[in-house]
Amino acid sequence: MKLHHLLSLAAAVLLLASCNPKEDITYMTNIDQIPSAALSAATTQAGDFTIKPGDLLQINVAASNSDAVKPFNKIQYVPTLGSGQAYGLDYSVVYYLVDDAGVIDFPVLGKLRVVGMTKTALQEYIANLIYPRYLTEVPTVECRIQNFRVFCVGEFNHPGVISASNGRLNLIEAIAQSGDLTLQGLRDNVMLIRTNANGERYVKRINLNDANFMTMPEFELQQNDILYVEPTKYKKRSIWSLPPTYNAAVSIFGAGVSVVNFVLLLAK
Repeated sequence: MKLHHLLSLAAAVLLLASCNPKEDITYMTNIDQIPSAALSAATTQAGDFTIKPGDLLQINVAASNSDAVKPFNKIQYVPTLGSGQAYGLDYSVVYYLVDDAGVIDFPVLGKLRVVGMTKTALQEYIANLIYPRYLTEVPTVECRIQNFRVFCVGEFNHPGVISASNGRLNLIEAIAQSGDLTLQGLRDNVMLIRTNANGERYVKRINLNDANFMTMPEFELQQNDILYVEPTKYKKRSIWSLPPTYNAAVSIFGAGVSVVNFVLLLAK
């Protein structure tokens, strides 16, 4: 067999080896088999993040009598310069930082341990502390997290940090905002690294080929989650390289072979 035939055969083998099977790059291949009730149950949990140390919270208390709830809203007055060079006062919302002990300092109510609570639980907790002791009506309490972010690393087309101003983000949304996975990313073994309210880290493996991941608790991401997509074995092979000393030796050997071939060519 001629040399160029051998080279063509080797190139074809390498091309086939670098191709991913279709089922490896297809998301949710069994989506039609997931009961709709299971998907609905997972949807109802969306956005109910768990509070952790380091979270920055915005908490607003409202009622029909706005003056009655003013003491429960943490605001900061800032001097402003209006028209005609007249000074006035404007206000900005001051956020609550959850300290290392999981505590926030809330107006009137004092120190509140909130770590481990969900957003919904915290809203109910504060409302129950205010009514009926301080107000004659049940107030509306709204809590939002201001530093919600997720880190996407590895085989994403656009890896980086994703922020969610509304305090909610699911796995599909994070993948979409990162430009999807590359074709060289393992879709059946995505690593989710999460820190719980006690500061303990744990790892969850997620198979994006199997639609059941949409019913997992981890489908709804939490603040400071890390998503890591590992490259396929074909990608790993493609970036394999020799150490510098071996590279130099191979270069010298290649140069020597070229010289020998040139001498043999002249001798013919």
